[in-house]
Amino acid sequence: MTRVLILGSTGSIGVQALDVIDAAPDLQCVGLACGTRVDQMAAQAAARDIVHTSASAGGGSVPHGPDMGDLIDAAQPDIVLNALVGSAGLAPTLAALARGIPVALANKESLVAGGDLVARERARTGAGLVPVDSEHSALFQLLEGVDRARVRRCILTASGGPFRGRSREELESVTPADALAHPTWDMGAKITIDSATLMNKGLEVIEAHHLFDMPYDQVEVVVHPQSTIHAMARLDDGSILAHMGPPDMRVPIGHALRWPAPPPERPQMDLAGMSLSFEQPDEDAFPCLRLAREAGAEGGTAPAILNAANEEAVGAFLAARLGFMDIPRGVAHALEVVPSGPADTLEAVMAADAAAREAVAGRVGAA
Repeated sequence: MTRVLILGSTGSIGVQALDVIDAAPDLQCVGLACGTRVDQMAAQAAARDIVHTSASAGGGSVPHGPDMGDLIDAAQPDIVLNALVGSAGLAPTLAALARGIPVALANKESLVAGGDLVARERARTGAGLVPVDSEHSALFQLLEGVDRARVRRCILTASGGPFRGRSREELESVTPADALAHPTWDMGAKITIDSATLMNKGLEVIEAHHLFDMPYDQVEVVVHPQSTIHAMARLDDGSILAHMGPPDMRVPIGHALRWPAPPPERPQMDLAGMSLSFEQPDEDAFPCLRLAREAGAEGGTAPAILNAANEEAVGAFLAARLGFMDIPRGVAHALEVVPSGPADTLEAVMAADAAAREAVAGRVGAA
């Protein structure tokens, strides 16, 4: 029996993870954490006899801390599923790894903001890290089965979001309701907006760099509206290996929670009538992808600045205090005015995070 602690149990990934665990006889949820949906978390716990819970808004059986260390110690999990949203997920990832507990990572900001710190902790304790993002789960599986010396490039696919094909000018007037209408995936609000700006894919490029030790110029992004192929690998003979699957996050969640054992069996995907298409992303209309690449290549705390500025700008957009195209403008502003430095301590990363948020908040206040 694998004991699972879910951080972010009331979000989209957390809810689907509970579905996976409920259907798997060899998985048991032993702890839950959430932000403000305390009643929902309490209902989840009561339905499954889960004793150890914690909420940042207060409530639960275990006092809440930024790194969730008390909850991890109380629940004694075999694996931690980190489905928290934003840079708040970094400290819990480090806390689990420091205890030698493997992490199923759905919190991409852990690697974006603190990739070097995560790598250092993994090397120190030997704890595993298995990606839950559909694209990185696909790459994880593809690269397990091929000689890495043969891999020339990795390819991440993007749905293109609800605004695929629109010009920069057309995007100036879109609303939060427009941006939240994702064509293929059911996700939380912040990640859905990131998908609409293509920042989600930019963050995933940085993630792929850290997860698979891939240089940035060897990580491609292509728009694939059907969201059927999640990732590909270009090999030295010109061939391309592709991982296909339904747009259902229960698939990569199941793989991560049971790895290295086989994932739970799921319904087969029907190929009849399927079509696959690909196109290059429009980085003029969606500059967040370029900004993420540039911050990743700069390294240090630049990715943390990028991530925090984006979180702040997305929050302001969802609150109708910024326009859609003000999101990349706010991120670019933060990257310009907040100096980047070494990302060698959690304190340095969080200081850069705070400075980036302040820079964007200043623009929002002046708008």
